[in-house]
Amino acid sequence: MTEERITETSSPTGDTHTTHTVISDGGSSGSSWGMLVVFLILAMLGFVVFTQMSNSEIAKDNAVTEAANQVGNAAEQVGDAAQTAGEAVEGAVDQ
Repeated sequence: MTEERITETSSPTGDTHTTHTVISDGGSSGSSWGMLVVFLILAMLGFVVFTQMSNSEIAKDNAVTEAANQVGNAAEQVGDAAQTAGEAVEGAVDQ
């Protein structure tokens, strides 16, 4: 609630001075609630962005792990093929 007070003062010489005083009960709670809502929205947005970035990092790490496993399997297959070729050459020389 806002209250306005007007005071008129007259001097003995006839001069008049008027004072306006506005008294407010601090009704800024609407702006406080608005700032709180904006802060909460920004906090939720930051949380969503952070979790999305974490999920993409996890997906990237999983992809790198899978690629490393595939390279390891391919190297094992090459080793097995080399072993088989070596045994075949050994068998041909012995005959």
